[in-house]
Amino acid sequence: MNLPVPSLRPDDGDELAALCKAAGDPLRLNVLRALANDSFGVLELAQIFAIGQSGMSHHLKVLAQADLVATRREGNAIFYRRALPHTELLGGKLHAALLEEVDSLSLPGDVQSRISQVHGQRAAASQDFFSRVAEKFRAQQDLIAGLPQYRESVLALLDKLGFSHSATALEVGPGDGGFLPELARRFKQVTALDNSPAMLELARQLCEREALGNVSLQLADALNDTNLRADCVVLNMVLHHFAAPADALKQMANLLQPGGSLLVTDLCSHNQNWAKEACGDLWLGFEQDDLARWATAAGLVPGESLYVGLRNGFQIQVRHFQRPAGDTHHR
Repeated sequence: MNLPVPSLRPDDGDELAALCKAAGDPLRLNVLRALANDSFGVLELAQIFAIGQSGMSHHLKVLAQADLVATRREGNAIFYRRALPHTELLGGKLHAALLEEVDSLSLPGDVQSRISQVHGQRAAASQDFFSRVAEKFRAQQDLIAGLPQYRESVLALLDKLGFSHSATALEVGPGDGGFLPELARRFKQVTALDNSPAMLELARQLCEREALGNVSLQLADALNDTNLRADCVVLNMVLHHFAAPADALKQMANLLQPGGSLLVTDLCSHNQNWAKEACGDLWLGFEQDDLARWATAAGLVPGESLYVGLRNGFQIQVRHFQRPAGDTHHR
């Protein structure tokens, strides 16, 4: 007679032990700190912490086994981000407490310097792409999602916010300027900001054709070169071109007047790695929770969201984040 063998459940203590083991190494704690508002590949993390790829892969495996990091494949590369703690599960409270303590630490200066180098490499790759494809920008953009596919959704959210007649708007990365006429009709003054001379020239030509007298164009880096403030800041399919999107959202928050609104339109997370080469994307879309978490860390309050499904399988998210009216401190 064959009796059923009871299934063995792993000892709950093993999960806690794995968490404690993962936290028991200074380098792994610094990796968690570096991933607080960013996502890096194995090679990038090896560069940042100046160790071999195999050594970094081992540390990441330990962190992953403890559910402290989550992975995402982009082509042949695997990118890592911090996993969110689930305080209702075993080890969740310990996980949350660990991240809180880790975030109180400062990364060593040389590590911060190498993170800046990685961000610089990403930014240079993005800027080089746009300098090369300005003349065929719309064709490249339409490979995934062109403005006509999400324009109405952005306008629906924009109009619902009910800006006053004296309100101002700032569009970061306007591309060929296709959305500027919509902003010009809704705001007293509109500023378009881009760090690519070639793309800004396309926007200038459109403004001339449409006689947009209340739109000004500025060649500048939105992350470093401007003291502008606006009631509404718009990023249409731009965030995935920033080297450090979480840091970019912090700077976008600084561009807002108290009570102002940030509208972010971008792709939901996808796995189409060809978009990096064909469209200059640094990121293959974003998880909805990541955008909300980064915006909250930037002092913004998540608002309404709209989602647009496309026939090519991609999905677009249109997100509203607001700077509290009483927040007068520029970070």
